[in-house]
Amino acid sequence: MATKLPSVSQVAALLLSGAAYGGLAYATPRAHFGQLVGLFAVALLAYVWLLRSKIPLRWGLAGALLFRLLWLPATPALSDDVHRFRWDGLLVANGANPFQFRPDEIIAEGARTAIPNKQRRDEALPQLQQLYRQINSPHYYSVYPPVCQLVFGAAARLFPVSEAGFAACLRAVVQAAEVGTAWLLLALLPALGMRPDRALRYLLHPLVIVEITGNLHFEGLVFFFLLLALWLLSRNRWAVSAVALGLGIATKLLPLLALPLLVRRLGWRRFLAYSAAVAGTLLLLFSPFISVELFVNISRSLNLYFRSFEFNASIYYLLRALGFWLTTYNEIAIIGPLLALTSGGVGLVLAWRERHLSLAALPQTLLLMLTAYYALATTVHPWYLTLPIGLAALSPFRFPLVWGGMAVLSYAAYRSSAYAENLWLVGLEYAVTYAVLAWELYQPAAEKQPEIPASKAA
Repeated sequence: MATKLPSVSQVAALLLSGAAYGGLAYATPRAHFGQLVGLFAVALLAYVWLLRSKIPLRWGLAGALLFRLLWLPATPALSDDVHRFRWDGLLVANGANPFQFRPDEIIAEGARTAIPNKQRRDEALPQLQQLYRQINSPHYYSVYPPVCQLVFGAAARLFPVSEAGFAACLRAVVQAAEVGTAWLLLALLPALGMRPDRALRYLLHPLVIVEITGNLHFEGLVFFFLLLALWLLSRNRWAVSAVALGLGIATKLLPLLALPLLVRRLGWRRFLAYSAAVAGTLLLLFSPFISVELFVNISRSLNLYFRSFEFNASIYYLLRALGFWLTTYNEIAIIGPLLALTSGGVGLVLAWRERHLSLAALPQTLLLMLTAYYALATTVHPWYLTLPIGLAALSPFRFPLVWGGMAVLSYAAYRSSAYAENLWLVGLEYAVTYAVLAWELYQPAAEKQPEIPASKAA
């Protein structure tokens, strides 16, 4: 049977997308907010048309791959996190523990304690001194778990003095994970009672392409490991699935949210064995970095995150304004931890009250848990939303696709060196997102049924 060809309008949308991504990758500094939003809007409108017009799956997959390859030689322009990635990578490559020392401590004492080997220290110190002027968090310990650190270290060992080579190495890893994600989505969706072309909701989404491929954020690896764990569970290979979930948690901690959803699905006995395999995987991956400082410094970083950091929040900003009105102070040190505890409680309630315990229902409940977490968070960077977008491809909900499209408005904070959020734009982002979420929650249940008859779904 001949492969279905795309329409003229779909080809035009693909070409417009490619041009927009080229402009974002090579000609759009982060401070040029108008240009950034304009090019992103072109890519977003093309994305909407490609989905609504039902572009043939093979052409959509080819477009998703080419859009990612377009970024391969680019240096991230919309995020400076890559400098911290490289800092941590240089430490790992030279035998230092990135969880043990802050960058300012290393620079202050010339890296003598962090890198005892003099030859290695002399080779690494000039690079570290140059990077120190570029990293955005010199007074904080690293927060990137061991899978990230091992990738950073390997890339820094391959390219110890080339920032472009380091970035290209990370991008190759991220793109390999995205190829794996595409394969897993195509394998999982029919098994969960959904059409395989829903994979394009994630694979073609502009925020996913810009933040994961473009800005090199490792949520792409997290989603790959999460999908791998689900796919292995669908094949009743729960022990290997636990290892995959452990790898996801050791990349970013958020996949921990999936564990409560497995208690009733696996039964207590198998769940305890599953959790032990996850814990064993984490212990093995953390073992090269284990020290007293590891636990102390990670707890300090988490404490700072919940008590000090704020960006693109929703409910927290309303409570912050109320706190200012009542006390004339920013009460983040109280509000942040309380909201974190509340989101944890909401997640447990969602897991406890879950009615459908099939594997097909797990992504939907996990998406709602993650939504509650971000709704109550003090910090919601745009790339955080790539995980909800991925889970939306495996659930009936589409509000994460809208949320991801609106999140680009948060880049207004970087229009000048004097960092300042535009709260009107933040309000617009969440007003639109929560309106779509409310509309979807109140849709008739019949509209949320699987698209493939249950008898054909695994």
